[in-house]
Amino acid sequence: MLVRIVKMGFYKQNIEVFTENFEATKTKIRAFEGCSYLELYRDKKDPSIYFTYSYWESEEALENYRKSELFNSIWRKIKPLFSIRPEAWSVDKIETLN
Repeated sequence: MLVRIVKMGFYKQNIEVFTENFEATKTKIRAFEGCSYLELYRDKKDPSIYFTYSYWESEEALENYRKSELFNSIWRKIKPLFSIRPEAWSVDKIETLN
């Protein structure tokens, strides 16, 4: 399993556009083959910074999503909204404590 963390910063006037777009597409992302988990976070100190946190079966599954029409349609809408360059990390989950 691969965990994907993406940090995005938005111009304040674009935050609502982003959150509406996420609301409209989140179930499609989560239903994409290979995705087993999806969350959205907002920074406590800077409300213009958001993070997505998702689980993928493999790197191949994530790459299939990144090459999909779904990803491209989402990216076309949100790319102009960024105030900073997005950052992304693919990490291995080592341990979970509940």
